[in-house]
This record gives sequence, structure tokens and C-alpha cells, in this order.
Amino acid sequence: MSDRKRSTALALASALAGSAVLLTAPAAHAAVVDVAYDCKTPIGDKSAVSPIDIKAVKEGDGYKLTMSFQKGVSSSPIELGKGAMSPSAVIVVGGAEKATVPVSGPSNPEAVPPDTPIKITDLSGTYTPRKSGKATFTAGVLTIKAMGTTTTCTPGNNPGPSLELDVTAPGGAGGPGGGDGGDSPPDTLPQTGPTDSALALGTLGGTVMLTGAAGVLWLTRRGRRARS
Repeated sequence: MSDRKRSTALALASALAGSAVLLTAPAAHAAVVDVAYDCKTPIGDKSAVSPIDIKAVKEGDGYKLTMSFQKGVSSSPIELGKGAMSPSAVIVVGGAEKATVPVSGPSNPEAVPPDTPIKITDLSGTYTPRKSGKATFTAGVLTIKAMGTTTTCTPGNNPGPSLELDVTAPGGAGGPGGGDGGDSPPDTLPQTGPTDSALALGTLGGTVMLTGAAGVLWLTRRGRRARS
């Protein structure tokens, strides 16, 4: 085989490796989900619907989760001064394992007028998976503390996941029937994102590329033997 043909074959092997990487990329699905909150407030029961978005970014062995509220879910009969309200919530993890992730955020950056929906700041927390596989992330209970009072808001419409993602546990622990750990107990940090996937895919791409090159070299040597 000429040098030109050998170069073309190797380039083709590399292209095929790249295609394999794209085809095997783990699926991630995000959706803005309407969550109907039933709130227990100091002035009685209230209800409100807010679209919830959950994002994940790989950080070390875990994933940083960010929960965003597109609408306020509660209000106060009196003005809340700047920094008077402190929000926190729970994200429910399903799929490869069952767990909960506490998330919290900064207090209100501006004063909130009376009888005005309170805009919840973005809440974040860390999730470290104990099992590899597909994980789902769903909005859980929201807690708002302000002026010495506590408001608890519970999703009442059984909302679906705001995020589905293939996650990798430290050490590569497998899903049910694999790995060395059981389901994470509730209220523990068992910790979303592309980095692990990118590393895994990079390794896969290298493997496919080397295999392709080896195949071309084998064919080349075989052809030379046939001609001799």
C-alpha cells in the first residue's frame, strides 16, 4: 500500500472513531417542569405553581446541581427587607439510586414589597453518585425562612423530573446488581455533567481509533504477504 493510501486509510479510521464517540454519547434530557406547591405559611395555607429548571455541572467526583425558579411561590403580608428571606430545598434523585440532595441559595438581594410573590434565588448543592447509570432529578420540598417564621412548600402534583442524566460513580460502581454499595439512604449526599462523560468518551474514542489503525496495519501487512 502506498503512503498516500495508508494516510487515507488512517484518516478514515480516525473519522470512524469520531463517529463512534458521537453515537455513544450518554443521553441527557432537561425540561422545565411546572411544580404546584402547597405551602404552609404563618398566615395560612397557600398554593402556587412555578416552572422549575434543574441543571448539573461535573465537579470533581460529583455534580453541582442548580435549581431555578421561574416564578415566586409565596408572598408576605409585610415588606421583607433585603436579606430577610432564606430559601432551601431538596432535590429528589431517582433512577440508578434513591437519594435526596439538599440545596440552598442566597437570601433575597432586594426588598420584597408586601403581598408580592417572593422570587426564589437559584439553589445549589452537590450530588455524588454511589452508583453509575441514569439518574433523574426532581423538585422536592421547598423551605422559606423569613422574619423568624418558616414556610414549607410541598409539590402537590407529583411533578416529573426536571433533569435526566447518565452519571458515573467514583470508582465506577455499577447499577443494581453491580458495584459495592447499596441504595443511598434518604437525606444523604450520595453528588451533574459533562466532564466524566467527556473523559469516558475521550478514552472510548482513543480505543476505537487505535483499533481502526491496527486494522489498517493488519490489512496492509496481509496484503504485502499476499503479493510476496
